[in-house]
Amino acid sequence: MDMRAQKVLIVDDEPVNIVIIESAVSSLANVISISNSLEALHLIEIHKPDLIILDISMPKRSGFDICRAVKADMSLRDIPILFVTSFTDSQNERKALELGAIDFIAKPIDIEICRMRVKNHLLIQRQKSQLSIYNERILEEKEQLNITLNAIADGVIATDAEGVVTFINPVAQRLTGFNEFQACGRKVDEIMDLRDATTNAGMINPALYTMKVKRPVSIAFNVKLISKQGKECRVEDTASPILDTQGRVKGSVVVFQDVSESVAMAVQMTHVANHDQLTGLPNRVLLHDKIVQSINRTDKAQHSVALLLIDIDNFKYLNDALGHKVGDSIILSVSKRLQHACGSSATLARVGGDEFACLLTHEDSGLSADEVAMSCLQSAREPIHIDGKHHQLSLSIGISLFPQDAASAEEMMRHSDTAMYRAKATGKDKFSFFSKDLKLAMRKRVETEIKLRTALDNNSLTVFFQPKYDLNLNKVVGAESLVRLIDEDGNITPPDEFIPLSEETGLIHRLGKQVLVKSCEFIAKCVEANELFKIAVNVSAQQIANPYFAKEVEEVIVSTGVDPGLLELEVTESALMADFDQTRNVLLALSSLGLSLALDDFGTGYSSLSYLRQFPLNVLKIDRSFIKDMDTEPQALDIVTAIVRLGSCLNMVLVAEGLETELQFHSLRQLGCEYGQGYYMCKPVSEDEFTERFLNKAPIMT
Repeated sequence: MDMRAQKVLIVDDEPVNIVIIESAVSSLANVISISNSLEALHLIEIHKPDLIILDISMPKRSGFDICRAVKADMSLRDIPILFVTSFTDSQNERKALELGAIDFIAKPIDIEICRMRVKNHLLIQRQKSQLSIYNERILEEKEQLNITLNAIADGVIATDAEGVVTFINPVAQRLTGFNEFQACGRKVDEIMDLRDATTNAGMINPALYTMKVKRPVSIAFNVKLISKQGKECRVEDTASPILDTQGRVKGSVVVFQDVSESVAMAVQMTHVANHDQLTGLPNRVLLHDKIVQSINRTDKAQHSVALLLIDIDNFKYLNDALGHKVGDSIILSVSKRLQHACGSSATLARVGGDEFACLLTHEDSGLSADEVAMSCLQSAREPIHIDGKHHQLSLSIGISLFPQDAASAEEMMRHSDTAMYRAKATGKDKFSFFSKDLKLAMRKRVETEIKLRTALDNNSLTVFFQPKYDLNLNKVVGAESLVRLIDEDGNITPPDEFIPLSEETGLIHRLGKQVLVKSCEFIAKCVEANELFKIAVNVSAQQIANPYFAKEVEEVIVSTGVDPGLLELEVTESALMADFDQTRNVLLALSSLGLSLALDDFGTGYSSLSYLRQFPLNVLKIDRSFIKDMDTEPQALDIVTAIVRLGSCLNMVLVAEGLETELQFHSLRQLGCEYGQGYYMCKPVSEDEFTERFLNKAPIMT
């Protein structure tokens, strides 16, 4: 609202009247007064007051003359004028009204009546001013609305209550093919020819429907608009009724847009999302949907559904050796062969890098699951020719049946996967059905995983320690940490069951850290007992592959406050071979912490001596398989001798694993192997037993 103070200008040649009027209106507005009528017009032009009070009879220039001059000036003519008259001056009042006066103040002047008249006219003037401002704003908003509707990227059509078009913006004109002149005044369903995109059947116009239901509506899915010229486009829209304050329908407005490109893109994206990019086959998502549909359609009493999971044997090594381009060519060749082997009625999908799946239902051809599996195996045995070279492949296939061994799509996928791994484990190039023993193995695996996760969550993994001896001094100098999984009932799960499972599930990182923390805490306990035992902790390939592993080890060392020189990490040769640069960087970072690095199971892996020299290794551990046979097989003894000499040449400490006899003990000591561990000296023992026997200086040998 305009809060500007209003002005009242008084023109009267009698000072007494001016004083009286001023006293009446001074509380209502800013008052400007003048007794010289000749200067009045100039003062009006300067101040442009909101109200003028004129005396009629003035000697130099009458009030009528001033009134005529004001009304003749376009910039002043809207200023209201009140004349001061006597009660008997009716003739002058008529003349004043003719000249444009709006009211009169009678003489003698009643101050209260004068104030009320002026107050009312000032209020009217203020309201007129506000109304003018509002009108200007409405005009501006209307203009802005028109600009917006004409510039908006959507089509906009407005109708009256009868569905006759009253407005159509340029986009709507382009999509319908009707210009503004042609569209306005015609029924909206004549302008918007809407059809079902699939059946081409006509549809009710949403502008009409929204008025019928008196609420906003959206256009039905799968609708197309046909323009006046016959051009089709897919559209989406919303329509709303225009209601007055009493809720009566006054018209409607419909907003719509061309979504033809979006629909085409959605179709393409749906295909991309459900199909493999390389082969064009259905992917895992689409296969899952098809399995669910097949299960829902199957009569369990008479028919079954078969799912074959097909894996290319050793494809990873082939792909890494020959490159992804050749690998992709092999995948394409295998997919074409499998399509032929499975038949056109089966659903073949690519569900992984080198994995396919074939879905067979009772609606397919008469081939059984094992017949299709045999056909697939045979198709892969023929060499694949790429760039003049022959590549010999084989497949491993796992088969799951609904309802025989699975009750859902998810179970079929899991069971066929388990059966496929059974086929691989028993020689490859074969197929295997999911069976009861596999089901028991799966159940045991799930139970083991639950136990492992519970132990990790509760920090309840148990660490045993196998003492490490100085063979020359026959003295314990350290130990190797060996993790054990023991449940609440005291049942022990062998490491060869839960360690591979932890690697498959990704839990190896949590497991490794928990063992490392417990081992470092044990180091601190030994230090408190004045024994500086070096404790060795096994590290998996997955841990070494983690670029932040050294940082995690450092955090454990700092948090437990141990001397890193009392910590040794054991890595296998296979772990070193994963990624040379990455592994070397991690090992260098670990070595910089001040701890020792040992190469575990030396002689059984794949590392070369040139690689060995470039890693910051301190210790070589001779694998137990060589130690076990060195008493009876000269070749095993020769290998141990060579490893000891190699370690000496590389200036590395030698540790023999798996010592079980007195002869092995003395032979290794004579060869120059400094350290050893094994059942001959001591089996792995619990922390409490280790503490009792070796921290309390009990006898060493058993």
